Amino acid sequence: MSDQAEDLKKTPLDSLHRELGSKMVPFAGYDMPVQYPAGILSEHTHTRTKASLFDVSHMGQAAIRGSAPAAALEALVPGDLQALRDGQMRYTMFTNDQGGILDDLMVTRRGDHLFLIVNAACKDQDFAHMQANLAEGNELEIMEDRALLALQGPEAAIVLGRLAPAARLMSFMTSEPITVGGIHCIVSRSGYSGEDGYEISVPSDQAEQLARLLLDEPEVMPAGLGSRDSLRLEAGLCLYGSDINETTTPVEAGLIWTISKRRRAEGGFPGALVIQDQIENGATRKRVGIKPDGKAPARAHTEITDKNGNVIGEITSGGFGPSFAGPVAMGYVKAEFAKAETPVDLMVRGKAQPAQVFKLPFSDHRYHKD
Repeated sequence: MSDQAEDLKKTPLDSLHRELGSKMVPFAGYDMPVQYPAGILSEHTHTRTKASLFDVSHMGQAAIRGSAPAAALEALVPGDLQALRDGQMRYTMFTNDQGGILDDLMVTRRGDHLFLIVNAACKDQDFAHMQANLAEGNELEIMEDRALLALQGPEAAIVLGRLAPAARLMSFMTSEPITVGGIHCIVSRSGYSGEDGYEISVPSDQAEQLARLLLDEPEVMPAGLGSRDSLRLEAGLCLYGSDINETTTPVEAGLIWTISKRRRAEGGFPGALVIQDQIENGATRKRVGIKPDGKAPARAHTEITDKNGNVIGEITSGGFGPSFAGPVAMGYVKAEFAKAETPVDLMVRGKAQPAQVFKLPFSDHRYHKD
């Protein structure tokens, strides 16, 4: 075994993944399942038609407690957190002084505190950022003793409803403490596939028990990072480090919808002047969907040119979309080329391959909304 392999962290479900025959790969410092014997295509299709279980325990979980946790976190993100009702969730991002995105995260109001989920690759720096910058009287509690499971797909509510009937009544982007099969969990109706589903925070020492309960249901199969990526790409959802990073702003990334009217007007977060200016006057580039005309997928860092050969942008994520039945991609182009159906070329091995700008998403969102 290499030193690198020895250094990889393991999730509480590591032994279960191996028992199920998963192919393991390094990801964000963890040994993670990329696929199971059924394969990425089957896992993707199963998630779109039934329900799949993903291990996302590598993500960071934390709470902010104190005198005014929502106001304290608002000083670091452009999201409107003070307007959150108990049990309501919000997607937002940490920004830097240039308006760039340091990470994206989910924030939930849980009574007198906030519950946070951040990306695995960024969690150490996120935690340090908050510990250094939260207003006095507020403290970060890192929850290292919890795992996170994602049950995704149109039949997820049927499955979880058998074990926890209250889960069926939840709306999209809400969170509740729910007992699932005798295990006390924090359940949110959310996910990263474009489908209905749940993310379930569970004590680490009970994660395998819960996973086995869910996998015993006839609608559920295990799924890994491979299908998670193809699902989110079809759904037009950003992957941090690929489609958004510290050089992209929320406006450029098409995430302006995450910034409320109050926050747009008041500012008060890092990079507010840059972001406010882009909201008012427009950004010079925009994230768009890209549909190659042929069958070959366009990979990350592929140059995008106009029909005269001028470079106008770059692919940030690309691959085959099983539900779309063809190649799909996302990237950034100059704002004047961002309109859907604009013809462009992709430079693949020195040759121009025709493509067009596509209105995201490639696969319709099917979240459960009242």
